[in-house]
Amino acid sequence: MTERDHPQSRKKRTPRPLDKERLQELALAYVARFATTASKLEVYLNRKLRERGWNGDAEGHPDPAAIAARFVELGYIDDAAYARSRAGGLLRRGYGPRRVSQALNAAGVDEQTRNSVEHGDHAIRQAALALARKRRFGPFALETPDRDRRDKQIAAMLRAGHGFDCVRAIMDAESAAAAIEWSNELASSGHEEEFS
Repeated sequence: MTERDHPQSRKKRTPRPLDKERLQELALAYVARFATTASKLEVYLNRKLRERGWNGDAEGHPDPAAIAARFVELGYIDDAAYARSRAGGLLRRGYGPRRVSQALNAAGVDEQTRNSVEHGDHAIRQAALALARKRRFGPFALETPDRDRRDKQIAAMLRAGHGFDCVRAIMDAESAAAAIEWSNELASSGHEEEFS
């Protein structure tokens, strides 16, 4: 039997340690492939350094933070654009403002940038409506839920990051049309646009 017959018996090739050039290449490939933040890039590069090691003795110590800062300067990374895009996507999927803020925080978006992309009440209502429609909660259910099922639906909406007032308005709506009307109340007053 040969190694070809038993692939698990092959020795795993150990990747070569990184040097300055290869670290730059990894960083560039990462930002080309993924929408990211400076913090996420830095975490990725540090992980690669831990996994593969550093062979740039003559070149000094690796500095992922400097690479991330340089990519921000060059415009390869824009935390504010990432935050707007990610927040809009999460809202469209039905997540509430608390979960959006948590996701942006986890991605390393600073508080000031997170606050600058907060969406207003109309967008939040639209997000709650989107979740209720998608999951068939409240007035969108095929049949009226019993108390236990209704409590579970309320808990799911709260876990999705919606405030209790918003959840209650959706769940207590008499019909799907009433829920849609509630979600559009603020749009008619010209307060804001739907999520971007």
